[in-house]
Amino acid sequence: MQFWSGATFLETTEAIAVAKILDETGFDGMVCSDHMVYPRELSSPYPDSPTGKPMWAPDTAWPDSWVLIGAMAAVTTNLRFGNAVYIAPARPLIEVAKVVATAAVVSQGRVSLGVGAGWMREEYALMGQDFATRGRRLDEMIPALRALWRGGWVSWRGEHYDVPELMLEPHPPAPVPILCGGESEAALRRAARLCDGWVGYAYAWDDAVRYVDRLTALRREYGRDGEPFEVLLALREQPTPDLYHRARDAGITAVMCAPWLGPGGAAGAGEHPDDRFRRPIERFAEDVIAKVR
Repeated sequence: MQFWSGATFLETTEAIAVAKILDETGFDGMVCSDHMVYPRELSSPYPDSPTGKPMWAPDTAWPDSWVLIGAMAAVTTNLRFGNAVYIAPARPLIEVAKVVATAAVVSQGRVSLGVGAGWMREEYALMGQDFATRGRRLDEMIPALRALWRGGWVSWRGEHYDVPELMLEPHPPAPVPILCGGESEAALRRAARLCDGWVGYAYAWDDAVRYVDRLTALRREYGRDGEPFEVLLALREQPTPDLYHRARDAGITAVMCAPWLGPGGAAGAGEHPDDRFRRPIERFAEDVIAKVR
């Protein structure tokens, strides 16, 4: 069982300090979330919201995932980095290939790419990418990225992307795992058919198991049930060693946790991050992680 945390809704500079503490206390990884902007005129409905509006304020910070990952990698040694999730088809293919490859090199191979199709049409328009074809383009982008990351002269020709022979350097020192996020049937099938794993959100136990079971069935359908497959999600239950032992047995390979949000967690903003986050993270590492491993 791996233990990950997230940079979402942390102050941008806090995330770097938290990454260092997580690394020192034995956590496995940290994920970044992704939005480009919050448009004044937002008509795209936010999924799972009764009002159709996002739950965060317009001035919430969404730092660029790969700039932040580079900064966090520079102050850590073992911590891995990923996404929950990165809206890859809102960017050009070559841009995604370049930023992820660079992060893989500067982190010495400590990154994965967690992709999602996204929901905000306005962001796609601002980035000059087609919202209507985002799912089909993401399906093609996944194998295209793997081809472009091989090193040497590389190319790709498909329905949506046509990349002439070129060199994309630096290229990753090892294959970058690609995970898929999303709860739709299309997203689950994309993960089972094309990806190295699936990234979820926060779930009650029964819902988490239901997604794992569906992914297992789909992987069997695609003949991939014998291959390694990561499942990264958060559980809403009280964190205990027993919970995470059961999660491991159910097929969940990694859980996202934010110890500073629980009882005795972080104090008010303005306190030094080392004081604000270190105590709850260390307590979680001692009370839970050490007993699971």
